[in-house]
Amino acid sequence: MSSVFPDFDLTGTGYCASFNFRRTARAITVLFDRALQNSGIRSTQFAILTAVAKTQPVSISQISDVLVMDATTLTRSLNLLRKQSLLTISARGKMRQRYLNLTLEGEKALARAIPLWREIQQKFVDQIGADHWRQLRAELEDLSKLAVSMEKNKS
Repeated sequence: MSSVFPDFDLTGTGYCASFNFRRTARAITVLFDRALQNSGIRSTQFAILTAVAKTQPVSISQISDVLVMDATTLTRSLNLLRKQSLLTISARGKMRQRYLNLTLEGEKALARAIPLWREIQQKFVDQIGADHWRQLRAELEDLSKLAVSMEKNKS
């Protein structure tokens, strides 16, 4: 099949940071989703519920910053969690903020998920090596901060 654009130069695209991070994130997500399956929540939901549980009541903007999620994606996920009765979203309060809290069902879901998460997390760390994981996690945190900074400076 001949290309409409015969001069496409795709050299280096496999080196793309976004491609490689998304590919890795999808693989890790599938691994953790399967491990958490019996808890009734997915790994993405686990991340949100955990972030809320650590600092509730917490504003949506704070959770957005912690999870580095855009408002549209986060709102969609939060509405799903609210419909599943796993968290509450307050009415707009001071400074138009809305706050999140886990419901009793949300706490139960998290309580079911935590042991499953601990098991897969430990297996993952055992496979990669604890020192390597600590180093990689620190590097990932630095890269996350760099990307956020670059995006903010773009404006």
